[in-house]
Amino acid sequence: MSTDIIDDVKIDETIRTIDLEPNKYKIVMLDDDQTPMEWVTEILTTTFKHSQTTAEKIMLSIHNDGTGIVGIYTYEIAEQKVHEAVNASRDQGFPLGILMEKE
Repeated sequence: MSTDIIDDVKIDETIRTIDLEPNKYKIVMLDDDQTPMEWVTEILTTTFKHSQTTAEKIMLSIHNDGTGIVGIYTYEIAEQKVHEAVNASRDQGFPLGILMEKE
C-alpha cells in the first residue's frame, strides 16, 4: 500500500460570513368601539412596557387614527406579545384587535 502525495491539488478555502439581521415586525393595535381606553392603556403599560405617558399618547393615536404602532420586535417576541395582549383582553371580554406586520 502506497501513500502518494499529490502536490498539484490546490484547495481554495475562502470562508464568507454573512451577517443577517432578523426581520422586524410592527405590532399594530386596532381601534374598536367595545374596548375601553383605560384597558388599552393598561395593555400598553403591562405587556408592551410603555410608560403611562407614552401609553396614553399611543392610545389616543389609536383612538383618533383607527390604528397605532405599539412596538417593533423580532418575530418571536412580537408573536408572544400579541398572544399575551389578545389573551388578556379576551379574558376581560374585550375584542381588542392586534396585527403583526413585517417591517
